[in-house]
Amino acid sequence: MDDETFWDVIEDCRRVTPDPDERSEWLCERLKDRSENELLRFQETLDRVLAPTLTWDLWGAADRIMGWCSDDSFFYFRLWLVGLGRDVFDRAVRDPDSLADVPAVRGLVGRPPQVWEEEEVLEWEELDYVAVRAWEHVTGRTEEAFYDALESLVGDDAEPMDPAGERWDARDDEESHRRLPRLSALFPLSPAS
Repeated sequence: MDDETFWDVIEDCRRVTPDPDERSEWLCERLKDRSENELLRFQETLDRVLAPTLTWDLWGAADRIMGWCSDDSFFYFRLWLVGLGRDVFDRAVRDPDSLADVPAVRGLVGRPPQVWEEEEVLEWEELDYVAVRAWEHVTGRTEEAFYDALESLVGDDAEPMDPAGERWDARDDEESHRRLPRLSALFPLSPAS
């Protein structure tokens, strides 16, 4: 699966429903029509597309918006970015502060994460599992077999070991305002931060 096909599938999915669970189900059903190789290539493309999102600046943006962002929640946030479609995704990779223009982000302004509805949380963990779920359905083989086949096909994981760029703390208000001025204005630190 090439990048254009991958992004076309993501765009189609995005148009179907905003609900992440429904999107995962829709996507899994569409992938069940693909060959084993295409399912592996979908995962390989997803992994490769995610690689440039592993940056300290993007992590800082996620941390600023969500109030705190662990390594797992940052991974799920990066998957959520894919779900926004190629244009928004590419813009966020180039300029994490551009997330201030995303309606889903703007809808969270002034509301602590504790009151967000489940579908408002900026994560799409299930995207990382749709290819393997489709694979299990199509082949009758296990998740372990999927990852073994993926490793045989593409070799090592495309994910860098550490985030790119200079590490900084989104809780440092001055630094955050310098690096992410619009997001910092939208999501001021709470007094407890």
